[in-house]
Amino acid sequence: MNIVIAGGTGFIGRALCASLCQAGHHVTLLTRRRGETPQPSDSTITAVEWDGRTAGEWAQCLEGADVVINLAGASIADGRWTDARKQLLTDSRILPTRLLVEAISRRSSKPHTLINASGIGYYGAGDDQARDENTPQGSGFLADLCLAWEREALKANQFGVRVIPLRIGMVLGPNGGALAKMLPPFHFFMGGPIMPGTQWVSWIHRDDLIGLIQWLLVTQQVSGPINAVAPESVIMAQFCTVLGQIFHRPSWLPVPSFILNLMLGELATLMTTGQRVLPKKALSAGYQFQYPQLDLALRDILVKK
Repeated sequence: MNIVIAGGTGFIGRALCASLCQAGHHVTLLTRRRGETPQPSDSTITAVEWDGRTAGEWAQCLEGADVVINLAGASIADGRWTDARKQLLTDSRILPTRLLVEAISRRSSKPHTLINASGIGYYGAGDDQARDENTPQGSGFLADLCLAWEREALKANQFGVRVIPLRIGMVLGPNGGALAKMLPPFHFFMGGPIMPGTQWVSWIHRDDLIGLIQWLLVTQQVSGPINAVAPESVIMAQFCTVLGQIFHRPSWLPVPSFILNLMLGELATLMTTGQRVLPKKALSAGYQFQYPQLDLALRDILVKK
């Protein structure tokens, strides 16, 4: 397939590009940083410059594309949620998505599928009740952001494009993502759960996220929002216990929520609350997870082969 990817130079995108190329697809990468393509020497990747805000010659690469994958967006957890930061998080998601849909609308030969990143923040702060794709939107900044993001993507439906908002949980993988930020305290025997410790963590191994995307390319009966999480959600205390066991470190030093609130403000709610999210649609349609349990996922990432 000819696949166009926006936001393909990050923790998820670089691995996705490499995997798609290995599977024989041709990837066109829309990027602000042309020198940072995942495999610059690979002839199956074409880098096209865009700014994610303005129309331009880049839109020609959508002509004849089979699939568009949009992962563009500033990192949610990289800074305190000031008003300016919230605006950046919003603009970096809404504007590129709107731009892509507008460009698709002008193509004579349109892609058949748009896979657009979203997040399980759509469900808001949760309790022990399991959420699936039929659960209504929650409340809060992230829930509102995800809803607006998905609405922009779903506008492509009117042009005959199958749209899949991918509600992604905590992505686990080597050399990046949330796990890289959690490991340093364990190195110094100071690891422990973020309090209260009972908040749910809905996660997915990066290989499964990539596998799910590749599965969606050929599973035409699936459309609409899909939860990109593993079947096994765990509470934060259990997550850190398993992490400590595999890393051969104790998990004894809890991180009080009030400290996070002082340091991070509203962003702390991302870590002190959670959602118990299930991949109901993926399982029902037959996707088989490589890493359905946390222990399997963390051992694959942390235990040297």
